[in-house]
Amino acid sequence: MSGFGEAHLEDADETVRVRFVVNDRKVACEVAPRETLVDCLRNELELTGTHAGCEMGACGACLVQIDGRAVHSCLMLAVQADGARINTIEGLTENGAIADLQAEFHRRNALQCGFCTPGMLINAHELLSQMAQPSREQIRDALSGNYCRCTGYEAIVDAIDTVAKARSAGGTT
Repeated sequence: MSGFGEAHLEDADETVRVRFVVNDRKVACEVAPRETLVDCLRNELELTGTHAGCEMGACGACLVQIDGRAVHSCLMLAVQADGARINTIEGLTENGAIADLQAEFHRRNALQCGFCTPGMLINAHELLSQMAQPSREQIRDALSGNYCRCTGYEAIVDAIDTVAKARSAGGTT
């Protein structure tokens, strides 16, 4: 007869196979049922640009795109993302989607330690794909779920605003 503790230990070893398209590549992983997507991306797929910060969805460091929308990967279980199309900061960098944002963040020193930068860039990318020329207030509102300890937000808002204006004018920064 097996006691509760023994059954619990057996369940702890259980894994589930999940499949995603991550940065345009089909991948499969064996994950524990309660493993978060951020842990799967970082530990199983070695995509360490996605950061685990607060693990409560408050800081924005873990943002990834799932099926085109920014999602806190610390609040999502890997099994919930089974079959999803996921873009991480590495994928958006590789395909050039955020090159102008990255350049402007660098030019304006809007990245300092860099821990929050991937989440900021994912959020900025989503904002600019939904709204060609957001106001500075709309940019600040979009970034309200991203926490930065280093820069203050003015350089980040300036960078996003500059990119938005350059894109609208058909140019580059």
